[in-house]
Amino acid sequence: MIARRVIFDGRVQGVGFRYTCKDIAKGFEVVGTVKNLPEGTVELEVMGEADEVEEFIKEIAEESSLAHNIRGMHVKNVPPLDGVSGFTITG
Repeated sequence: MIARRVIFDGRVQGVGFRYTCKDIAKGFEVVGTVKNLPEGTVELEVMGEADEVEEFIKEIAEESSLAHNIRGMHVKNVPPLDGVSGFTITG
């Protein structure tokens, strides 16, 4: 199990980005959260087996209908997400 925090910047608020992430998550064995941040970015926290997490992030960043809205993304390893089940939009 690995956990990642990804900050997406670009035109990622007000375009359905969080809902797209939640929908994509249904195709992967991952748990996590996605939320808007005050500075106009979106934070994704995701946990699962390494290959599932990496493919999930890749699908959002390269293959989703909103991939062209992403100008940059910053990926960081984080400790396991405690008490998280399913995939939810938190903010």
